[in-house]
Amino acid sequence: MAPKLLDQVRTALRTRHYSIRTEEAYIGWIRRYILFHKKRHPQEMGSKEINAFLSHLAEKRGVAAATQSQALNALVFLYKHILKIDTGDFDIIRAKKPKRLPVVLTRQEVLSVLSKLDGTRYLMASLLYGSGLRLLDCIRLRVKDVDLEMKQLTIRDGKGKKDRITMIPAQLLPLLERQRERVLALHDQDIRDGFGEAYLPNALAVKYLTAATEPGWQYMFPSRNRSIDPRSGTERRHHVHASSLQKTVKEAARQARILKPVNCHSFRHSFATHLLEDGYDIRTVQELLGHKDVKTTMIYTHVLNRGGRGVKSPLDTL
Repeated sequence: MAPKLLDQVRTALRTRHYSIRTEEAYIGWIRRYILFHKKRHPQEMGSKEINAFLSHLAEKRGVAAATQSQALNALVFLYKHILKIDTGDFDIIRAKKPKRLPVVLTRQEVLSVLSKLDGTRYLMASLLYGSGLRLLDCIRLRVKDVDLEMKQLTIRDGKGKKDRITMIPAQLLPLLERQRERVLALHDQDIRDGFGEAYLPNALAVKYLTAATEPGWQYMFPSRNRSIDPRSGTERRHHVHASSLQKTVKEAARQARILKPVNCHSFRHSFATHLLEDGYDIRTVQELLGHKDVKTTMIYTHVLNRGGRGVKSPLDTL
């Protein structure tokens, strides 16, 4: 008996090493697409039905362009890899993402938000700003990728499936050392309790059979409790959930009376902008951020000129 359609999608995603978050999102969009069309099989549908679904998301549900694009990516994956139908001939209407400048905090605003945090949350938020990390870069850090002697972080398999190296701010070195000691002590306790195995991508888990229990592979920011891996059913200690830091940062910004829409990514935007303000070369900033194209980094030069900061107003000449 052939596997059900969604099971086929799930298997194909795992074979291609998509993340669990992407897997859940794609499965969800495909299920909603099928239900929207009264449980018709996708094999019987095409660009007309895809456009109708995407239009429904935009017009009736009011989803953002990025969300609409993710739904489309899920459907393209379904048709290309499962149904073996080339979507290149489909007349699909793609959502146009609005071009917005990033929200950047002043140095004083960064300090104000960080002052409202403490403990591990302070350390994580400080790394977002001080090292230019994305939120997922931070929560996925492993012990082995934090080099305190070289004062650098190695970001593995970041956005775009790329590795990169960035700096560790000197003032965070003692905090990271204490965090590492706590992580290793917690790992020792997990080992004594019969656990202590960290999640490894499938290829690594097969190649390095004992790596999952080694100290270096443990997460720098582990969750408070162990949980069941939804894919393997194994009980292990995963990293902290992304939403916990997001909520904490938003609350800290509220307490600091910052009126801008602050989130974790605002720290990364501020990192890039402040480096450019300090005169660092844009190629250096591009490398630290891990941008594939310097054009992506160039947006921060526009931020520097926002509000005419690079131009003298004629009013001031009167």
